[in-house]
Amino acid sequence: MPQMNDQVFYLDQASFFAWVYKILYPVEWLMTQILFYFHKALTFIGFQDGPGVAWVLSIMLLVIFVRLCILPLFIKQMNSMRKLQAIQPKLQHIQAKYKGKTDQASREAMNRETMKLYQDAGANPMGSCVPALFQGPVFMAMFYTLTAARYIALDNGAKEPFGAFTVEVAKQIEGTSLFGVSLADMFPTADTHGKVIIGIFIALMCLTMFLSQYYNLRRNLPRASMEGPQYSMQRSMAFIFPVMYIFSGVMFPSAVLVYWLTNNLWTLGQVIWQVHNMPTPGSPAHEAKEIRDRKKEEERRERKGLPTIEEEALAKAKEAQAAQAEKGHQRQQPKRNRSKPKSKR
Repeated sequence: MPQMNDQVFYLDQASFFAWVYKILYPVEWLMTQILFYFHKALTFIGFQDGPGVAWVLSIMLLVIFVRLCILPLFIKQMNSMRKLQAIQPKLQHIQAKYKGKTDQASREAMNRETMKLYQDAGANPMGSCVPALFQGPVFMAMFYTLTAARYIALDNGAKEPFGAFTVEVAKQIEGTSLFGVSLADMFPTADTHGKVIIGIFIALMCLTMFLSQYYNLRRNLPRASMEGPQYSMQRSMAFIFPVMYIFSGVMFPSAVLVYWLTNNLWTLGQVIWQVHNMPTPGSPAHEAKEIRDRKKEEERRERKGLPTIEEEALAKAKEAQAAQAEKGHQRQQPKRNRSKPKSKR
């Protein structure tokens, strides 16, 4: 975390993750360019550098740009998660089958059955981690970039300009305010008004993250998976992770909070869309979707004057019954023919 010493840019000099930020330099350089050109485009179409408009929108557009770039990965993650969640009851059955068995043969058998279950379902346990592995470095690069702007603006050698972030551009970002709070402000350095606004942002970040996790847990898990120690741990993590935001968010510049909150809102919208349109089989959301789909189909049939679903099912059952009876009649016919005595000449 950056220290409050304006003479030293802590992320470059003494941070435990300093070497990571150095590795991510190409991403950080690209971030400055994307932000700069988003800002340039917004000012071109009429947005001014007034209080919190162009630069704040540029940060929000950056979130949208990044999330659109990883949308194919998200779709892959979503399909992988649906498959994993759908096989959770079978996975729990395997775990219960070998519970308490610590011998080598039992462990190998459990691993074989687990891998076969994954293979048969086409599920990849690591598939749901790919977008997170991509977003992690992107967020770290964004944190570094927006934090560096404050030190570049000081023009005292604490941080040299890089990418599109010249001293002039950094001063524009630092001078931009949102709800009366500078994008460079952090909770410890802000005045009372700033602390309130930053606190609201942190609270919204916690709330959106909690809703994303809890909505997914309560609506998109198979009912058979909503029990046991694993589910209890998942539910606990839905409370713990948002609380961790409080301790990290107070040390982030307001610009990073804008990025983070926008990202959380996108994630929440994504989760709601996924649960509504592509729920996991056997989950409460899947049951609700089946009811909605049935209602839509009934309305479509009514508009077109078609038989109802029940009438169609009854007609098919009668057809199947008639076809079965016809097959039975045909099987019995040759027997009757063979039983007739041959006529004498």
